[in-house]
Amino acid sequence: MIQAESLKFITGEGIEGDRYFLGKGTFSSELSGTPDYQVTLIESEEIDKFNSDNGLNLTYGSFRRNVITQGIKLNPLIGKKFLIGDVVLEGIRYCEPCSHLAKFLGQEVLSQMVGRCGLRAKIISGGVATSGQEIRVVEK
Repeated sequence: MIQAESLKFITGEGIEGDRYFLGKGTFSSELSGTPDYQVTLIESEEIDKFNSDNGLNLTYGSFRRNVITQGIKLNPLIGKKFLIGDVVLEGIRYCEPCSHLAKFLGQEVLSQMVGRCGLRAKIISGGVATSGQEIRVVEK
């Protein structure tokens, strides 16, 4: 995983340079043509809690999500449009821990992180988002 200060979101495709954007992700063939691969987000607070509960010190990158958030609950964003800077995303479903993540982090992740491992989102309107930008729900 590479930590970046800015990310370029490409409408309907994904984050420029990401392994799924390039078609090289573990599940690229299964997710091809679906918005599931476009963007994944996870709350830093959930990772911190997992580490604290298990006496671990896993990095945020260990969870293999595109965007690490702080100060916002992601699960309520399913079915809603939200902004990171000027980038418009729509939450589509939970990003549950996968078997690949369980192999890397340990089987206990699957049960402890169900419903807490992030959000999958599709890109409605692309652009560049930078680290520290607030996530805002788009009002209807």
